[in-house]
Amino acid sequence: MAVIDLRSDTVTEPTDEMREAMARAKVGDDVLGEDPTVRELETLAAEMLGKERGLFVPSGTMANLVAVMSHTQRGDEVLVEAEAHTYYYEVGSISAVAGVMPRPIPGRLGYIAPDQIRDAVRPPNVHFPIPRLLCLENTHNRAGGIPFSAQEMDAACVTAHEAGLAVHVDGARIFNAAVALGVPAGQLVRSADSVMFCVSKGLSAPVGSVLLGGTDFIELARRFRKMVGGGMRQAGVIAAAGVVALRTMVARLADDHANARRLAEGVARIPPLAVDLSRVRTNMVLVTINGPLTAPEVIERLKREGVLALPTGASTIRMVTHRHISGQNIDHALDAIRRTVATMATIR
Repeated sequence: MAVIDLRSDTVTEPTDEMREAMARAKVGDDVLGEDPTVRELETLAAEMLGKERGLFVPSGTMANLVAVMSHTQRGDEVLVEAEAHTYYYEVGSISAVAGVMPRPIPGRLGYIAPDQIRDAVRPPNVHFPIPRLLCLENTHNRAGGIPFSAQEMDAACVTAHEAGLAVHVDGARIFNAAVALGVPAGQLVRSADSVMFCVSKGLSAPVGSVLLGGTDFIELARRFRKMVGGGMRQAGVIAAAGVVALRTMVARLADDHANARRLAEGVARIPPLAVDLSRVRTNMVLVTINGPLTAPEVIERLKREGVLALPTGASTIRMVTHRHISGQNIDHALDAIRRTVATMATIR
């Protein structure tokens, strides 16, 4: 039985072109700044995102951590959305390693609005940590892959800067946002001080993320990358796949978005499941279960049908489309979901 894996776009495998590029990549010692393929990836990424320089790192979590370390000092306060990846899924690294205090702000579908930023920045007081950084996420994972427009991002950044904060964007899926909104990715982060994105999700490269910002920021980030163990040697072998990803895989993200919409519309017609279709704008579908069934129970049953998904709560399931998921796969998944729900309802 073929498995339809909707757990995450992180399960994507490299394309044949990526494998060929990896095999013939020119390499050098990247810690010494001598890997030409890593430099090519960093330069290409900087051009596409409109930043001065880039830094290739092993993971998105490390990119966010290094960014926070480069923007702050220990004991500073960092404003984050209450369900942001940096706060929710990164093992508390910004506190444990960077030594900063996160200030979680419940966003509006993942977006921290200007008025919320103003309200959150407290006046100087010996009792308070110094507010130093705002972290935004685009697309927002736990909000269902919602993309935020250039105008929304600009408004938040301007307000943060007026309050004396730097702005870092967790743009793990920034190209999904750009494709969904029909704008260049650079427009979405033009007002931010730094941004990172992953090449290993919907772009299908096997490893890595790129952190981008000004020259001085990246020089400092390079030191922190080394400090936390991210200095790599002949890393061009994996950076080569990232170069191919940026050149060949961005436009096709629209296919993933179309398949997510197809999946969402189908699931929405299967009670007791529900989907807020207004939130399905990129490659994620958040499914709510109304009734006695639980997300873990449904997921376990779906696994027997060859469909994999992940719970995001006791009654919510996340499904993510990617390049290995076709329209036919979506139809098969919907058939499996219908059978599963019907069988479980009968058992109950």
